[in-house]
Order: sequence, then C-alpha cells, then structure tokens
Amino acid sequence: MRRRKDPYSLGSQETKSAEPSVTRGVSRRSFLTNVATAGIAATASPLLRAAPHTIELPQAPAVSNPAGTVPVELKINGLIHQLQIESRVTLLDALRENLGLFGTKKGCDHGQCGACTVHVNGRRINSCLTFAVMHQQDEITTIEGLAKDGQLHPMQAAFLEHDGFQCGYCTSGQIMSAVALLKEPYGHSDEDVKEAMSGNICRCGAYSNIVSAIQQVRRKT
Repeated sequence: MRRRKDPYSLGSQETKSAEPSVTRGVSRRSFLTNVATAGIAATASPLLRAAPHTIELPQAPAVSNPAGTVPVELKINGLIHQLQIESRVTLLDALRENLGLFGTKKGCDHGQCGACTVHVNGRRINSCLTFAVMHQQDEITTIEGLAKDGQLHPMQAAFLEHDGFQCGYCTSGQIMSAVALLKEPYGHSDEDVKEAMSGNICRCGAYSNIVSAIQQVRRKT
C-alpha cells in the first residue's frame, strides 16, 4: 500500500523551492519591510514639508452686543461701571461675576440669609432679590466701599475688636446691615438691635459678639 503524501507538507516544500532569493544575505521579509518603509517616507515627506502652510478658516466677527443683552451702567463705591449683561442678571451676580467684587457673598440666593446685603441709596437691600438693570441711577455701596483712605469703617473695626465673626462668610452682610442700622429708627436696647439684625443669619452663632460691636459704635455715633 502506497503511503499518501501530506498535501500541506508537499505545498510547503514546493513553496520553499519556488521562492526566489532576492539578494544574498537579505531575507524576503526584511526586503519587503525596507521597501514599504521607503514608500511611506516618500509619501510623508511632501506632507511634512507642507504642514506649516495650513489653511486658516475665516473667523466670525466679534459680537459687541450679544443677543439678549442690554447695556447697564452702575455706580458702585463712587465708580461708574458699564456692563453688557442680560436683563435678568441680579445685582448680586453682576457684582460678583461681572465686576469681581467678591466681598458681597452668595448664601441662600433667596433673600433669607442676608449674606448679600449691600446699600442702595443708603438703604440696605438683599442684592440677590433685585435685577442690576433696576439700579442704573442709584448709588450702590458694597463692603469694599466702606473703608476710606486705608482706614476701616468704625463698624469694621468694632467687629474685629469684639470678634463678631468666626468663619467670616456672613460678616460682610452683617457689617453692611449694621452700618445701615445706625441711620434707622430703632431703639437702643440689645433686643432692638437683635430685631433689626434678624434678617442676617450667622451659622457660627456669633450673635452676642455682633450685638456688642453694633452697640459700641451706636454709643459713639
């Protein structure tokens, strides 16, 4: 019985015998690799040379008045500021986000904590509850505008003396309310001061120190 030859071994032998030698000392695999590498380099070379000459797409012109915004002019701490903002921007957000006056704090954003208190025409208001466009003819004062010529306002100095703050987050609103209180018709007792300051929350509980600071300034005024 004749032994049947393995077709896979026969094919391998025929392939090996038929494979021509490209060059002495160089295998077919390395030769093809070198040819492919040369082809890639030749193709990429013009592209690399052309890289600096990129096409610049036309830029959209700058929009000076974005859609949905209105010009707003605010007088804050004696300085005029011209803004281009949406009509729904609150006075608090205009102070912080557009003018970088971060002394006025955003607490509850619902007019319940008093951290955003500022003066408008000498009266204290919650700046989170009013729109900036409503105060274009008003005199606005923030905590940054209390000190004069490098000297602290007496209320600021009293808060430091009586340790009227702990974390300090509510302090600017407390001081702004306290300064306005000096011109408001409230009684002279501690209970009257507490009632007048009830719109300003101190989560650290420094209320007694705050009252002491306010009373000290009231006695000297």
